[in-house]
Amino acid sequence: MIRINRNRILYVFGLAALFITAMPIIAMAADSKPALYATGWAVLPPIVAIGLALITKEVYSSLFIGILAGGLLYSGMDFSKFMNHVMIDGFVTSLSTPGNVGILVFLVILGMLVSMMNLSGGSAAFGSWAAQKIRTRRGAEYSTVALGLMIFVDDYFNCLTVGSVMKPLTDKYNVSRAKLAYLIDATAAPVCILAPISSWAAAVSGFVQGKNGLSVFIQAIPYNFYALLTIAMMFMIITMNFDYGKMAVYEKNAAEEGDLFTVKDAAALKNDDAADTVHQGTVMDLVFPVIVLIISCVIGMLYTGGFWKGKAFVDAFAGCDAATSLVLGSTVALVITVVYYLIRRVVPFAELMECIPEGFKSMVSPILVLSMAWTLKGMTDSLGLARFVANMMDKVPGGFVVIIPALFFVVSCALGFASGTSWGTFGILIPIALAVTSNRPDMMIVLISACMAGGVCGDHCSPISDTTIMSSAGAAVRHLSHVETQLPYAVTVLCVSTVSYIIAGIMESPWVALAVGLVLLYIVLRFFKKREGSYVVDEAKAIETATSQTN
Repeated sequence: MIRINRNRILYVFGLAALFITAMPIIAMAADSKPALYATGWAVLPPIVAIGLALITKEVYSSLFIGILAGGLLYSGMDFSKFMNHVMIDGFVTSLSTPGNVGILVFLVILGMLVSMMNLSGGSAAFGSWAAQKIRTRRGAEYSTVALGLMIFVDDYFNCLTVGSVMKPLTDKYNVSRAKLAYLIDATAAPVCILAPISSWAAAVSGFVQGKNGLSVFIQAIPYNFYALLTIAMMFMIITMNFDYGKMAVYEKNAAEEGDLFTVKDAAALKNDDAADTVHQGTVMDLVFPVIVLIISCVIGMLYTGGFWKGKAFVDAFAGCDAATSLVLGSTVALVITVVYYLIRRVVPFAELMECIPEGFKSMVSPILVLSMAWTLKGMTDSLGLARFVANMMDKVPGGFVVIIPALFFVVSCALGFASGTSWGTFGILIPIALAVTSNRPDMMIVLISACMAGGVCGDHCSPISDTTIMSSAGAAVRHLSHVETQLPYAVTVLCVSTVSYIIAGIMESPWVALAVGLVLLYIVLRFFKKREGSYVVDEAKAIETATSQTN
């Protein structure tokens, strides 16, 4: 069986290599190198990377082959140009961009903080305390969603904070790490895109040129069907107490056998082992650093937004530099946490310093995937993916007014999925939406919202999305386990949201379209629950399994 699987993987990689190598040769034969820019070829690199990742279940080599595909298409088989584009324009540029470097620094510092909280015993103490207050498996899942809804300032911060805080509790009740990763991811971008005070609101406001960006953002909230329905989906799934698709397999193994991973991940298990409690801390040893981190990051956003230079509170948030704010906030939180632990005499100074390299090591995997995902995006940018999408949208006949919101949503989903970035999708499609509605101002809000919702949806589905990657890191689960279990849930909401946008285009009312979407989503979930292959959790058996493991 192992030999067959290996041969299949080698076969897939061989075909991919031949296909990728053939593309530039075909292009050169047609003498159409300039024509490759802003053509369908721009979509090939992300398709290669995502397709290989889903087939082979191996993300590093898949992303790297996608990057090579982009470099070959750009260079036209010129080896010197190919190497320069991949290494200098690709990796070096993506790792020297201030915003990207800021995110990596924030990841490393957060890894250090989590390592310190685990070493102090704060995470274990919180898990024990929460287990006394929350006595059911569904209660643990509801608590995870509630915490995710409260941390709406930034999606990166949300992913890693919710994961580190809730992991002890969800492990206590044998909630699979894949399910935890889904709950984290579904309360990251979908929540941030609904919060007027967030880094996402600031980004969207910047793309709406010539308008009051924050006002447009707020007006678009009721039309953001994907985000609203994703939140509703979480509550429905938890309340109905079932799962379907790949998630059903993971949840069954966790609830009945205590297997939180299903697919064993040596890296994740190693990180968990490294986080074993060494000292007998209290709940405050977890809560205090988290509160300090939240306050510090919010103050950092106000600082970089110019609040202390006379700008209004809301304007400061709208104009903040999210990456710099998170770096400043997390650095302050790290220093205060070290001082706090020393004053409390919870952990010796020497052991706290050992958490610095341990925290860095725990984030190596997401940093590596993020770096390659950013480089892959650079490849698609150089091939003119944005211009290709813009040209396609210009060809839409004017008579299809009713389905234009749904069309923008689907195109935005596809672009977000291929590029792995919501903000990049906003920057491409929102200006197009403004141009399309120059003669139809009544449709401006719904089209902008469709762009926002589609970007979040594509980001939510994409294996190369930074938020998806960090949700896996926050839950300490194999990245592709998170992708394959979350994808059926995200696609379900995608389909229902598309119907809602068609209704919104017909009736021009967000509330009717949202109501229809909620009813349709409930009907679809009831259908999946009755289907063979779904899994209804036996709460009593799950708690019994968790109790026996604890004892």
